[in-house]
Amino acid sequence: MQRQPVTSSNLRSVGYDAQTSTLEVEFHHGAVYQYFEVPESRFTELLAAASKGSYFNDHIKDQYRYRKVR
Repeated sequence: MQRQPVTSSNLRSVGYDAQTSTLEVEFHHGAVYQYFEVPESRFTELLAAASKGSYFNDHIKDQYRYRKVR
């Protein structure tokens, strides 16, 4: 999945696959996770958030099924 870099102290890059509603998040510590059945609006809001880390923690983390990719 193609990810784009983001400005965040916690997140390095994020990507979204609209066909599968999968959000992929790469963290600065190197781990990559995929979150499933995430509405595209969540991805859009994440990109627009002033604090992407806070948005991720409040609206994505522990809200969706996920798996660690790396």
